[in-house]
This record gives sequence, structure tokens and C-alpha cells, in this order.
Amino acid sequence: MKSDAQLLKDVTDELRWTPTVDDKNIAIKVADGIVTLTGYVRSLDESAAAEKAVKRVAGVRALANDLLVSIPMGSMIPDPELARNAADAIEQQLPDAAPHIRIIVHDGHVKLEGTVEWQYQKERAEECVRKLRGVRMVSNLITLEGKPMALDIKDRIAAALKRSAQLEAERIHVDVDGSQVTLKGRVRSWSEHEEAEDVAWSAPGVLQVKNYLSVGP
Repeated sequence: MKSDAQLLKDVTDELRWTPTVDDKNIAIKVADGIVTLTGYVRSLDESAAAEKAVKRVAGVRALANDLLVSIPMGSMIPDPELARNAADAIEQQLPDAAPHIRIIVHDGHVKLEGTVEWQYQKERAEECVRKLRGVRMVSNLITLEGKPMALDIKDRIAAALKRSAQLEAERIHVDVDGSQVTLKGRVRSWSEHEEAEDVAWSAPGVLQVKNYLSVGP
């Protein structure tokens, strides 16, 4: 297992290696394998890129992303314009789901509400907005529309986990209770942690995924 000092060096190097992240105003703290990022970035998209970079580093057990978005005065966008930009971006990427998504903007804070059929639509809507200039914060309150669950949904998820080249499926235990899926066990990295959750969300009818997978060797 890596020491905190080695992990700090690796996280620092990975952030500097990531071209979409300016690490000059980012402070990194590591304690017992848990990484905390504080400081300022220029956009929510940069914050997400920093988070993704940290998760690529082997040995990271958990991450607290406390980065704040600092937008220069010249880059501020009026709320009505930001709302239009958000609506246009979602309509372009999610033409079928866009009519069911409501957008509320106040002081650069974009709130998404409404109902969609799939988790990927909820995530894609947030990604569209997060990339827009002038967005300081996104609150994704979109809910999923209930669908009938297949009787063999647990077996389908287990089979999908086995098909994934990134996962050691035998280390992952799946429980299904109604429309809720719970993942337990152990994975080797944060990328596997997220891959397993994505697989569970892909099952039709799933409205909630509780990911209790621990990260480690």
C-alpha cells in the first residue's frame, strides 16, 4: 500500500499531467489514502477533470472535492442567457428527454428538475450544463421514471458485470430490493467502482443504486 506522501506526489503529478486542469490554485491533502482537493478552478468542467484525474491514481481510497469555481467578471453570463444556453445544449444532446427537463438559473447556479427514463439522460443533462461558460454550480434534481423490473434483473446485472473487461465480477455482490440495487464487495480502482455502478444503472427499471464497493487491492 502506498504511503500518504507517495500518494500526494502521485496525485500532484497526475493533476499537472492533465492538460484541462490548471493546478496552480489547487491544494491537495492526503490522509489515510483519502484525498481532499481545495482551492479554485475556472469552471465546473475543470473541477470534474481534476476529480477524474485523482480517481485515476492507484491507491486513492476516497476523494473529497471541495474545489470552488471562480469566474472572472468579464466571463459572467446573465442568468436569462445562461438559461437559454442550457436549454439549447440539452435539446441538442437529448432531444427526446429535453421537453421533460426544467431549468432554473439564479446567480450562475443551474438547477435541473423533471423526469427522464434513464440514468444516462440525467447524467448527460448535467454534463451539458457543466460545460457552459458562466456556470458556477449545478444541482441535478432530475428523477427517474419508474419502469417494471424484470424478474431476473439480478442475474442480468451479474451477467453484465462479467462481460465488462474492466471488472473482476466475482468480487462484486449484487442485491436487488424492488427498484433499488446494492453493490457490495471490493474493486481495484475508482474507475472500476464507477464502471460497476454504470452497469447497474443500465438495467431497466432501476431507480436507485447504492454503491458500497470498497477500493483496494
